[in-house]
Amino acid sequence: MRYVRFAHAEGEGWGRLEGGSVIELSAAAYCGGTATGREYALGEVRLLAPLLPSKVVCVGLNYRDHAEELNMPLPEEPTLFLKPPSAVIGPGQAIEYPAMSRQVDYEAELAVVIGHRLRGADEHEAAEAIFGYCCANDVTARDLQRRDGQWTRAKSFDTFCPLGPWIETAVRADDLAIRAVVNGNVRQSSRTSMMVWSPSQLVSFVSRIMTLLPGDVILTGTPYGVGQLYPGDEVIVEIEGIGRLRNRVEPAR
Repeated sequence: MRYVRFAHAEGEGWGRLEGGSVIELSAAAYCGGTATGREYALGEVRLLAPLLPSKVVCVGLNYRDHAEELNMPLPEEPTLFLKPPSAVIGPGQAIEYPAMSRQVDYEAELAVVIGHRLRGADEHEAAEAIFGYCCANDVTARDLQRRDGQWTRAKSFDTFCPLGPWIETAVRADDLAIRAVVNGNVRQSSRTSMMVWSPSQLVSFVSRIMTLLPGDVILTGTPYGVGQLYPGDEVIVEIEGIGRLRNRVEPAR
């Protein structure tokens, strides 16, 4: 199943994709939303970020090929950082290039969507709590990351967390192709099997630190090939079995 959040002439809503139609739901599917009886053609709506997380938890250096690229040892435990919910945008929305940065990078990532409240979970419980997956771009002001010596400013600008185009629930995430394409050129190409820690291991680890709520997101790290974006670029994150998340880069307003 593919679940979306969308805008239409009368406002915004939650829905389920069926062919070329959006079946409206009373709430997000991960919150128990049910069909309202209204239906829209996909061409009548604009897809938004498919969820409204209370937090976005991110993982650094979780792909073996990325660690090799950087000539860095793998960490003994997952390295975590946060993005604020205000950084989230959806498919087709612009990534704004902040005036205070001179190097903004793309990072193609698999996003894990939490389906129910979770705290202190083992790996089996964590797997059961995963509602689905979507594409993500962990946009980063790399020069500010180096300058600050920590990651909050570099990762937290408005628009620095594109998510979408929908939540896919009918996919196994252990060995999916993942790519970043910039202006038609493949810049990242790897597989989720290169992860050091699997999605369920990450969910379990995070849940032992903070309570996870329905709709929360965990970004699972990026593979090798991270690089720079410029205003005017189009960046696509594509994950096998999930979809393609497309965004353009514009100067911050």
